[in-house]
Amino acid sequence: MSRNPDGSGAESVPEPPFGTGRRIRNRAIWAVAWFTAAVPPAFVGLGIATGTNDPSNLAIPLAVLFWIAGFLCAVWAGIPTLRYWDSLPNTTRWLGALPLLYVSLFLSVAVVVPLLT
Repeated sequence: MSRNPDGSGAESVPEPPFGTGRRIRNRAIWAVAWFTAAVPPAFVGLGIATGTNDPSNLAIPLAVLFWIAGFLCAVWAGIPTLRYWDSLPNTTRWLGALPLLYVSLFLSVAVVVPLLT
């Protein structure tokens, strides 16, 4: 166990490298942008899938591609957020955690809705 300079036995929180907060913010913003970009193709693809028998529905794969890109950015922002949680300002903490919370909510709704119908 490492000791603090004051002699207490509590472990010190690692200080994030310079620019970590900025990188977390940029990645979180990109994740939200990708998730938002997935919404219109999802609605269009759902309309095409339910309204026609057209097998060449390109909107659904496009929506899934955008959502996966958002998920990767969310994980990319979430890992350093969780690693340096105690050292980051509150606004950066929650901005870094927001995309992963969105993914968690989306997956929870996707699991619960089929059970209710």
